[in-house]
Amino acid sequence: MARSDAEILGRDHVDDLEAILATTNTDVDETLRVVQNGADTIFTWDYERSREPLVRLYEKAKTSQWNGTTDLPWDTEVDQRRVVAEHPLTPTRAGLDELGIVLDGTPMARWSDDEWLDWAVERQNWTLSQFLHGEQGALVCTAKIVETVPWIDAKYYAATQVMDEARHVEVFARYLDEKLAGHYPINHHLKLLLDDVIADSRWDMTYLGMQVMVEGLALAAFGMVQQTTSEPLLKQLLRYVMSDEARHVAFGVLSLKEFYAELTDAELLDRQEFAFEAAVRMRDRFLQQEVWERMGVPVRDAIRVFKEDDPELKNRDPFQQLLFSKIVPNCKKLGLLDANDGWLRKRFDTLGVSQFEDWVDTGEEYELLDEVARDRVPA
Repeated sequence: MARSDAEILGRDHVDDLEAILATTNTDVDETLRVVQNGADTIFTWDYERSREPLVRLYEKAKTSQWNGTTDLPWDTEVDQRRVVAEHPLTPTRAGLDELGIVLDGTPMARWSDDEWLDWAVERQNWTLSQFLHGEQGALVCTAKIVETVPWIDAKYYAATQVMDEARHVEVFARYLDEKLAGHYPINHHLKLLLDDVIADSRWDMTYLGMQVMVEGLALAAFGMVQQTTSEPLLKQLLRYVMSDEARHVAFGVLSLKEFYAELTDAELLDRQEFAFEAAVRMRDRFLQQEVWERMGVPVRDAIRVFKEDDPELKNRDPFQQLLFSKIVPNCKKLGLLDANDGWLRKRFDTLGVSQFEDWVDTGEEYELLDEVARDRVPA
């Protein structure tokens, strides 16, 4: 029997703003975090290469490796304020007035364009910091997959992803350190999700939580930032990271499709509930409450303004919804959307993201996103 939303999420309603804001990082100076992991380490003595889609993925990974030190133009000068000022989504007072955004009664009512630019700089620092933390989560999770997955083809591919994720952590950390104006600690909603993924002892839950959910959202987020930034180093960095991420998500889809085809309805329901909880945790972090707090703005004031005074967050940002455009079709391909009388589809309906179900799944598109190989053709 399915658990209620309250039992899954630990709050009465998916859009309970007070509960969302109460989930906050109280350990901002933490440098080490220990998560108990009770998973079995599995050796296999069956070395037959029997899963052709994973064989092809592994071969693609071997030829698409890149060097974060030498393949990116690190000598590029980055004027963060200028780049952010040129961004089409950076607010100005005139632009907010034109959109009918009413700031009366909030600290932002007195902000100049310069202060809105300060906020946009902080937002970029926060966004790339969360990218960095998520990539370390992927590094740890993929190392766990090497240990726990029972198939040799999956172990081979996962080993290449460990290298990919180390490179991603390296380049995001370097970009934040050398080119931007500061770091943010991990958002608590993201931290809780990573804890859940690591702590679950079942190997397929690591795949589902990281490869399909976290990496799927990251792939869409990287694409949006890559398309809208004018900064050439970040643009190139994200092109290459996305080439890797598309393979990573495909790895999850190709592996789990075989495994989930053999599960019972009760076992699938467990995975559906896990996917729903992961989706809600990722959505909740979009409030970026740490940015507003650093700018001295009560988070509720900011939400009241930008959510049109809707305490239940019904007026969702279409850009945030697009971040689920990789997750939903992949869940459909895995059979999770419609199993158990469409349980997960109904939950995605409440999040306003079901419309992406027929978009291409990453198991089919990863070769089209290989920017590393594309750049090497002229060379």
